[in-house]
Amino acid sequence: MIQQIFNWRILLALIAIGIVTSTIFYSRYVARKIAREERNRVASFGESLKMKATSNDPEIIAFTSQIAVDNDDIPIIETDERNNPTGLYTNLDSNLVIKDTSYLRKMVEKFANSNPPVQVEITKQPLSFNKYFYGPSRLQTEVRYYPIIQLVIVGLFILITLLALRSSYRSVQNQVWAGMAKETAHQLGTPVSSLRGWVEMLKQTENNKLVSELEKDVGRLELVSDRFGKIGSKPQLEKREIIGQVTTMVDYMKKRAPGKVNFNITHGNEKEIYASISPPLFDWVIENLLKNSLDAMEGTGSIKINIDNLDDKVQIDLADTGKGIPLTMQRKVFKPGYTTKKRGWGLGLSLSKRIIEQYHKGQIFVKSSEPGKGTTFRIVLRK
Repeated sequence: MIQQIFNWRILLALIAIGIVTSTIFYSRYVARKIAREERNRVASFGESLKMKATSNDPEIIAFTSQIAVDNDDIPIIETDERNNPTGLYTNLDSNLVIKDTSYLRKMVEKFANSNPPVQVEITKQPLSFNKYFYGPSRLQTEVRYYPIIQLVIVGLFILITLLALRSSYRSVQNQVWAGMAKETAHQLGTPVSSLRGWVEMLKQTENNKLVSELEKDVGRLELVSDRFGKIGSKPQLEKREIIGQVTTMVDYMKKRAPGKVNFNITHGNEKEIYASISPPLFDWVIENLLKNSLDAMEGTGSIKINIDNLDDKVQIDLADTGKGIPLTMQRKVFKPGYTTKKRGWGLGLSLSKRIIEQYHKGQIFVKSSEPGKGTTFRIVLRK
């Protein structure tokens, strides 16, 4: 139970959340530490200007000047008690200051929203002081944006990892499908060949009618073997007449369907409609859809197949009057293992999707379905 809940995807997400959360907290800690240091530097900057203005000692003047020079990243604006800029500033664009007379006042308002100003007392009697408004340094800005950048990097890493794992899973799944199909075709090949030989011998000695029926079943086994053989390798597509191809499969299923099921094929005014298909695999898809429809109707109802010849594609709608598929389950019907049958493996529609989309480069999906009224599957083939 614990393994089902805490699978690798959840673990990966928790690790990513832990990394980002810890980084955000640490970045905020570092940003606050830098902010305190910068405030102390701004206070030192103001005090140095005060000392420089009130002292005649060359060493003190040189020392205070060096403090001002060392500040090459914190933007500072000096104002009077009423927040009017005195004209002294550092680490701001001089060209903007010259072009826009209100630029310093705008920056004072902007800095006031991010940091309270540092006040430096100039005289005690009468009391007067200057204010120093300052903004964040480049380092502080980078620290603030670092968690966002890391979040994007971690997100991309998780996305790439998931895509790689998904691609790897699909590759393994395809190899399993192909291996299973080839092995099935191989296992069927030997007994089918033997049966074909026996049929030829029986033709010379036994009742022709009995042999004819046996020959049909052997032919069916050969068709099944051929289908699995083509699943294991890329089939060659052929230009085939679709109406006749579908009609042949419908006739085949009619003989095995209950007498209370009605079949109807429509194709407008078209007499012939062509598309590129692999006949054995395409027949397999139609057979799977017809079998599902028959199972859904439980022996009573109707199946209607409509074939449309469009400009660049052929569209086949297969509708039944069965029990339908709930909306929440319509996306799952093509997944391997999904089935509503007691003895089903849930591979028919999954194989059909693989045949149409991977081998024929077409589409197959549930066009519409309503519980109690029926389901319509749509196949789209390229011309």
